[in-house]
Amino acid sequence: MPDRAPQPVDRNLPTEESRDLIALVRDIVQREIAPRAAEEEDAGHFPRDNFSLLSESGLLGLPYDSEYGGGDQPYEVYLQVLEELAAARLTVGLGVSVHSLACHALANYGTKEQRTEHLPAMLGGGLLGAYCLSEPSSGSDAASLRTKAVRDGDDWVITGTKAWITHGGVADFYTVLARTGTDGARGITAFLVPGDSEGLSAAAPEKKMGMKGSPTAQLHFDGVRVPDSRRIGEEGQGFAIALSALDSGRLGIAACAIGVAQAALDEAVSYATGRQQFGRPIADFQGLRFMLADMATKVEAGRSLYLAAARLRDAGRPFSQQAAMAKLFCTDVAMQVTTDAVQVLGGYGYTADFPVERLMREAKVLQIVEGTNQIQRMVIARHLAGPESR
Repeated sequence: MPDRAPQPVDRNLPTEESRDLIALVRDIVQREIAPRAAEEEDAGHFPRDNFSLLSESGLLGLPYDSEYGGGDQPYEVYLQVLEELAAARLTVGLGVSVHSLACHALANYGTKEQRTEHLPAMLGGGLLGAYCLSEPSSGSDAASLRTKAVRDGDDWVITGTKAWITHGGVADFYTVLARTGTDGARGITAFLVPGDSEGLSAAAPEKKMGMKGSPTAQLHFDGVRVPDSRRIGEEGQGFAIALSALDSGRLGIAACAIGVAQAALDEAVSYATGRQQFGRPIADFQGLRFMLADMATKVEAGRSLYLAAARLRDAGRPFSQQAAMAKLFCTDVAMQVTTDAVQVLGGYGYTADFPVERLMREAKVLQIVEGTNQIQRMVIARHLAGPESR
């Protein structure tokens, strides 16, 4: 049995334009992203030039309105672009998802004047965004955040610390959730904060087990002054805006997870069909054949789940429960499939000479970010059985 080169995913895309879009993404991946991924991840190098190229190519604002520089693409298409990018390098795929998350508040809750002033540069002008919700003492319990924004004339003065910020210290703008009122969810407001604001600084990036090329850092707001014209939505509306963004963001994480899983599956199949033991390819042995079959089935099931949720979103129907299901299932699949891929490669899978060990380390973070998978189970259960008794 000859070894098999990985084949591109056969995607069911809705239009000729979307098929051309995927072809463009694959070309950029093959030329600019995949060849450098392993070396740059090992060195902890942030690929800002990749994001600049994606912006120039119209790929940083795909799900947003073309009136403001977006790509007018449905989530069904946008998420498959994320999957392709994440399969090549999660730092890039997840980075695009985070950027889209950072644009969500202004694009969906900003005024016409705000969108006209800021969105073109955010969506296609080379800028890169970050999303600031979590804090050192408020992660899953995001409504307990302590960063404060105090009104001072026509400005707001923001003071506090945000934590676990993807692109922290390198982003050009931050969507920041801060407390402007009483304790709890109703006292939170959203702001669009320039990355070069006076009083804004980033701590040293966290030292992580994976995604070393993507900076994750605390952000310190030391009296950062932001004009009221950069407040997004009404005072006290911020937490609702944040939850709305996270529903869409969780679909982005799900798509990235399937990209990582697909990459691991491709490596496992290629190795198993080429590696000879006992005079024949190891893929001839039933134990490995069944393992590969299970891996492929999980990947396909995850892809179908996130696409079904995306189509609900595109149709304007409720999708919060399905987004939580997709994030939960797809990220668990990524962890299972990458772990199995390491096992298929045996000792080689445990070395940095092959990409599966990196994919396994990267898969773990996807079970944590934008709501842990325990939180996803809570969200799903609330849809099924109502809120918990107090």
